[in-house]
Amino acid sequence: MFAHLPPYAGDPILSLMESYQRDARADKVNLGIGVYADGAGVIPVLPSVRAVEVEDHFNSAPCTYLPMEGHTGYRQAVAQLLFGPELPDQNHLAIIQTLGGSGALKVGADLIARFFPQPQIWVPDPTWDNHIGIFEGAGFGVQRYPYYDADKKGLAFDALLSKLESLEAGSVVLLHPCCHNPTGIDPDRGQWTQIIEVLERRALLPFFDLAYQGFAASLEQDVWPVRECVRRGIAFFLSNSFSKIFSLYGERVGALSVFCPQDGQANNVLGQLKLTVRRNYSSPPLHGALIVARVLSDAHLRQQWEGEVNQMRERVHGMRERLHAGLAKVLPEYNFGFLLRQNGMFGYTGLSAAQVERLREQHGVYAVSSGRICVAGLNPGNVDKVCLAMAEVIRG
Repeated sequence: MFAHLPPYAGDPILSLMESYQRDARADKVNLGIGVYADGAGVIPVLPSVRAVEVEDHFNSAPCTYLPMEGHTGYRQAVAQLLFGPELPDQNHLAIIQTLGGSGALKVGADLIARFFPQPQIWVPDPTWDNHIGIFEGAGFGVQRYPYYDADKKGLAFDALLSKLESLEAGSVVLLHPCCHNPTGIDPDRGQWTQIIEVLERRALLPFFDLAYQGFAASLEQDVWPVRECVRRGIAFFLSNSFSKIFSLYGERVGALSVFCPQDGQANNVLGQLKLTVRRNYSSPPLHGALIVARVLSDAHLRQQWEGEVNQMRERVHGMRERLHAGLAKVLPEYNFGFLLRQNGMFGYTGLSAAQVERLREQHGVYAVSSGRICVAGLNPGNVDKVCLAMAEVIRG
C-alpha cells in the first residue's frame, strides 16, 4: 500500500534543531530556530501571561469546543491590535482564529485556491521556506520577486518594484510588514508607500504575514503597511501570530484577517473561511486564545504586556549591537554595518553554507545554511564566542 511513498528529508530548520539536541558540547549555541530567549538563554513565560494563568476562574473553566471562527473576544482583541483607529466595520473585515500563523496562511491559501483557479503567488527571494511549501501544497504556482541584494547586503528595491509592476492583475503577493524572515531587511516608509501604490495600480492581492509585530519599531509602526492598505481601500489577506510576542509557541495562537473594500462581502468571506476551517481542523484550540484575549482586553495587563514586548525588542536590538561591535573588533578589516540596518529576531550574516557548516561542526554554533541567525538566541554569555567563531570561519 505504501511502497511508492518516498522518504521525507525533513524540514531544514527543525532537523537542525534535532542535531542541536544531540550535540553533547556544553558551550553549544542555538541560533537556528526562530524563538525568543531571554538574557539567560531561556524561553520566558511573560509575567502578563502568568498573571492570567494563575487566576482561579481561568483554570476552572470548562474546556469546550470553540466555533469554527474561534473565540469571539479573541477575534475582537486581534482586530483592535492590528487595525487600531483604522479598524474597519464588520461589513468590511472578516477575522478568524487560526492554528498559529502557519494555520492562517494555510486557510487563506485554501480559500484563494478554491475560488481563483490556477492561482499564482509571488514571494520575496528569499523568504521563510514554509511559505513555499504551504502555497504549493494548496495548488499555487509559486514565483519569486527580487528582495535581497547580496552585493549591497540590503533591499533590492528597484528590482522589487520593477517586478511588481510587471505582474498580471489578480496575482497574489506575499509581503512581510516588518522583520522580514530571513533577512531582517525591511522597506522604509517611503519605499512601502511606493510598493502599496503599485499594488493598488496593478490590482494585485497582498497577502501579509505578520509574525513579529512590535519587534522592529513598535506595535503601532510595524503594522503601518497594513493600515495604509485599509486607508486606500485595497483588499488583502493578513496572517498574524502571537507565538513570539506572547511567547506562546506551543499554544498555536494566530489569526487570519481579510479586508473587503466593497460593502457586504465580508460576511460571505467569513462564511467561506469557516467552511475552510471545518474541512481542515474543525475548530481552533481554546487555552492560548483565552490568554491573549484576556491580556489584550484588560487595560492593566495590556500595558504590562506592551512593556514586555518593548523589553524583548530592546534586548534583541542590544544583542545585535553587541554582535556588530564584537565582529568589528575581531575582524576590523570587514564592514558589518549591514547588521545594524536589519530588524527583528533574525540577522542575515552573509555566511556561506560551507561556513555555516564549519560553525556547527568546529564551534558548536548552530545557524541556518543560508547564513541566517536568530539574534534572539544571543546573550551576554555566548555572544563573544559567536563573534570569535564567525571570525575564524570568515578568515578561512
